[in-house]
Amino acid sequence: MTLFLALLGIALLLASCQSKDDVPVHQPTAYTIEIPFGFPTELNIPDDNPMTVEGVTLGRYLFYDGRLSGRTHADSLMSCYSCHRQERSFEAGIDHPDFPGGYPHGLSGKHTHHVMLPLINLVWNHSGYGWNGSVYKDNVNAEYRNIEDIVRMAVMAEDEMFGDTSRVVALFNQLPAYKQLFQDAFGNPEVSFRNIERAIAQFVRTLVSANSRFDKYIRGELQLTQQELNGYVLFTTEEGADCFHCHGGYGNPLFTTHLFYNNAKDSIFDDPKDRFAISADPMDHGAYKATTLRNIEVQAPFMHDGRFKTLEEVIIFYSVDLVQSNSVDPLMHHIHTGGVRLTEQEMSDLLAFIRCLRDDEFMTNEAFSRPQVLPDSDTSY
Repeated sequence: MTLFLALLGIALLLASCQSKDDVPVHQPTAYTIEIPFGFPTELNIPDDNPMTVEGVTLGRYLFYDGRLSGRTHADSLMSCYSCHRQERSFEAGIDHPDFPGGYPHGLSGKHTHHVMLPLINLVWNHSGYGWNGSVYKDNVNAEYRNIEDIVRMAVMAEDEMFGDTSRVVALFNQLPAYKQLFQDAFGNPEVSFRNIERAIAQFVRTLVSANSRFDKYIRGELQLTQQELNGYVLFTTEEGADCFHCHGGYGNPLFTTHLFYNNAKDSIFDDPKDRFAISADPMDHGAYKATTLRNIEVQAPFMHDGRFKTLEEVIIFYSVDLVQSNSVDPLMHHIHTGGVRLTEQEMSDLLAFIRCLRDDEFMTNEAFSRPQVLPDSDTSY
């Protein structure tokens, strides 16, 4: 009897071990962001949201799905793509069919406080998202800290999707194909809003632009024109157009510092969402993020309030229309003369260089594009 019980115990133990071995372990496929030549190596990827092929795939579908607003009626759908169009470097663009002048509004009809910022190369942003940097990963006291949180903001904001996260989760939990995608990405078929945030953030982090004419020049693949080279010299010298302090250039391929500057647009400041609202530093009155100049050619209107409609207007502003104030950034070295005072030829040269930062491959890359058919749907929202 003792021998029988001992053998039975061994058999049960072996069966238990076998059953544990048979339980499939969730192992999504790691997704590696290839760092372009000359780009920084430090990426903003949270430890609790590692990049995976399955997560990126799910995120792409969600990014383009109008049901992310928590609605199913055609006249009340809204997705990330509604405002962030690939052909405009993932911002609205001045020619947006639903937002005249490139100034978006939400499903409530309320306009966004500022115009759009492009979703481009954000995986290298460590200094805060948004025009005033209110979403900052190192601010432990903030409710919103990273791209994941921006997804929640977009769904809930009155001037964006004006939705309810619980309703969004309930809707996607009714969609069988999506449940399988969540299983593949996160090992759980039950949809949670946290995993919606994670998937979309993973997709957004893949939006890397690094194949403009300038990139090819840096890699030795082509020669810029003499006019483009003249513009490059103007861009990177204080005696020229003096752009590089805020927008990078030589040694900074992102073409932004991701920092915030009062660039002498105004002398009176009444915007409750400028950088001062975050930092409480008096020198940050009227300060906003220096946007990347990559693909800037297709991102009109320009500045936080969309006041300039063309790049030519922007260049003229920096040349002759700077406005003095107590909080003008010290890097605005030419404020005492009203601007950098470029000649017409120099303006033309500078514009030629800025245009060579356009990456058409990025704006047509199928991996970033709108799917023809979304899961659980016979049409693309």
